[in-house]
Amino acid sequence: MAAPLPDVTLASPLPPPLPSLVNARRLRTQRLGRALRLWVPVGVLVLILAICFLLPLVVTLPSPTTGNIIYNNLPPFSPGHILGTDVQGVDVFSQLVYGGQVAFEVGLSVTAIGIVIGGTLGVVAGYFGGGVDAVISRVLDVLLAFPALVLALVIAEGLGPSEEHVIWALSVFGIPVVGRITRGATLTIRGLPFMVAARLAGTRGWRIITRHIVPNIIPTIVTFSLLSLGVVIILEGALDFLGYGIPKPTPSWGNMIANGQQILSVQPEYVLIPSIALLITVAALNMLGDALRERWGEQ
Repeated sequence: MAAPLPDVTLASPLPPPLPSLVNARRLRTQRLGRALRLWVPVGVLVLILAICFLLPLVVTLPSPTTGNIIYNNLPPFSPGHILGTDVQGVDVFSQLVYGGQVAFEVGLSVTAIGIVIGGTLGVVAGYFGGGVDAVISRVLDVLLAFPALVLALVIAEGLGPSEEHVIWALSVFGIPVVGRITRGATLTIRGLPFMVAARLAGTRGWRIITRHIVPNIIPTIVTFSLLSLGVVIILEGALDFLGYGIPKPTPSWGNMIANGQQILSVQPEYVLIPSIALLITVAALNMLGDALRERWGEQ
C-alpha cells in the first residue's frame, strides 16, 4: 500500500500592491521628472553663463581678436589652447567665451526692450480696448507682417554693423511679438470676477494694471521671454554670419561659423564648436520655458 502523500499547503501568491503605494510611487516619479525638466536646463544655463562671464574674471584667457600666425590651425587640446586656434592663430576657446557674452548681451537687451515697450503696448491695448486697441493692434500687425530676419537685415544694413544697431534691429521683431502675447493675456484677465469687482469699486485704470494685471501675466511674460531669447540669439548669429551683425574681428558665434567656412574641410571643429554652443544654449532656454509653463499651468 502506497504511503499517503504529505499534506502540502501551497503558498498563496503575493498580494497585489496597494493602490496607495502605486499612486505614491507614480507621484514620486512624476515629481522627479518635473524637477529634472526644470533643473537640468537651469544647470546648463548657469554653467554657460559662468563660463562666459565669470571665467574671464578668474582666469587670464588669450586674446579673442589677435593671435600668432605661427600657431595657426592648432587642433583641440593643444598646449595652451584647449580648443585649438583658427587660421590667424587666435585662440578658439577665447572666441567662444567672448562670443557667448555678445550673444547673451544682445539677447537679453532685445528681450528687455520687447518686454518694456511691447509689454506696455499690449497691456494698454488689452485693458482699454476700443480705438486704443485698434490702433495699437494694427501697428503690431504691420510689424509682424514682415519676416523677422529680412526686417532685421534691412535695419542693420541701414544703421551699419555694430552691437547696438543689432540690438535695435532685432528689437523691432521682439516688440510686436511680446505686445501680442501680453494683449491676449490681458484680455483673458480683464473679464475675470476680481477685475470686474475692482472696476466697480472705482479703482483707477493704471492702478488696476499695476496691481492686478501685471502680476498675473508675469508667468506668461517670463515663459515667452525665455523662448524669445533663444530665437533672438539665433537671429543675432544669422546676422553675424551674413556680415550685417557684429563687425569683425569682434568675436561672436555667428562670426566664428562664418570664418570657419574657409577651413571647413581641414578643421571642421571650428564650425562645430560654436554651432554646438548655440544649439545647447537655445535648447536649454526652450526646455526651461516649457518646464516653467508646465509648472505654472498646474498652480
